Amino acid sequence: MFVGHIGAALAIGRVERRVNIGAFIAAALLLDILLWIFVLLGWESVVIPDNFASTHQPDFVFPYSHSLIASLAWSAVAGAAAFALSGHLDVAKRRAAWLIAAAVFSHWLLDVLVHRPELPLAGASSGMVGFGLWQSMPVALAAEVAIVVAGLWLFVSGSGLARSRVVALAVLILLVLVFTVLGMTVAPAPPSATAMATSSLATLVVVCALCLWLGRR
Repeated sequence: MFVGHIGAALAIGRVERRVNIGAFIAAALLLDILLWIFVLLGWESVVIPDNFASTHQPDFVFPYSHSLIASLAWSAVAGAAAFALSGHLDVAKRRAAWLIAAAVFSHWLLDVLVHRPELPLAGASSGMVGFGLWQSMPVALAAEVAIVVAGLWLFVSGSGLARSRVVALAVLILLVLVFTVLGMTVAPAPPSATAMATSSLATLVVVCALCLWLGRR
């Protein structure tokens, strides 16, 4: 899941509009950013199976970025950082921190929905969870489309941003939606795990940077 995380961030961002929506989107994508960094560092791994062309599902070992315990820890770190950096929000400072933390943890909740049982509760040898919605790709993609459309609708209505920025942000997110659908249906297998990690990390950084720029007030 990629654009579905952005949809969740947009819905959460509606609650506190004084925070740049790009910050919520970056928070919701944080676990994947960490995943690809850790893969490149050799701390976590991704394997491209022989049946990737039909399933479009790599195999992950990612206890440091995507376990339940790690996700809660990263959520707490992100919330604490938001609290420390948002002094200008005064009484809304604590709420902004909680919402950033919620955006981070929303990633794990959505991943549990689509991944097969491969998300560890704690370490790599702990129990694994995952409802495996990706086993029925049309249903999984329909759910992701519904999440991002609902998130966009919730955020755009009364966003407070200039109309041009709202339109640009919506176009960017819809482009990400198109590429997400293509990536989960017709894209060829990546040439290597390193190539997959590098391209995925670059994409996440670019999308987050653009959302932060467009979300300025």
